[in-house]
Amino acid sequence: MLKTFAILASVTALTGAGVAVAQTTPAPAVPQTMPAPAAPAAPQTMPAPAAPAGAMTPAATGTVVQILAATPDRSTLAKLVTTAGLAADLSGPGPFTVFAPSNEAFSRMPAGALDNLSKPENKPVLATILKYHVVSGKLTAEQLKAQITAGNGTATLTTLAGQPLTAQVGPNGNIMLTDVNGQKAYVDKADVNATNGVVHLTNGINVPKIG
Repeated sequence: MLKTFAILASVTALTGAGVAVAQTTPAPAVPQTMPAPAAPAAPQTMPAPAAPAGAMTPAATGTVVQILAATPDRSTLAKLVTTAGLAADLSGPGPFTVFAPSNEAFSRMPAGALDNLSKPENKPVLATILKYHVVSGKLTAEQLKAQITAGNGTATLTTLAGQPLTAQVGPNGNIMLTDVNGQKAYVDKADVNATNGVVHLTNGINVPKIG
């Protein structure tokens, strides 16, 4: 029973971290008489302009796992992929689309929460959370936006965790991902090509239903 409570506490902390990282600046103190904002603010940075016609797409330099390992601000996620036992699977032919939360997203978790999720007995839970950030098939930002347009503003992605992740275009043109708990993350940098898929760098953690 205590073990179950510890797992749930860690997942709850992870959910809170995901909400926080969707904000680009600390939220001002909320007066006691005012309700808290219903949703985090979208990133203030504008999406990168479209590449000119005929521009070459950067060549892939490794698998999605190698891309994560080589990206300094995704070192926490790269380590967790190994801890969860997913490195071999995600090094396979795929292809995969990976939504990769930043180190900052994980750093916002309360002290000890990430360590608890990384314990051997919690490996299945950690694997489910990470699989929730992976979709089978290679979906570029252009393809994602095409699906969003075709779905009248919403695309439902089936993750490797078996739970849906909703994609929409955010206020500033960034792709916005909403999980089954209603929390949002935004794509900061799209289309990092891999030999077995593509990685989209995000500023927040999406969390599936656990248990």
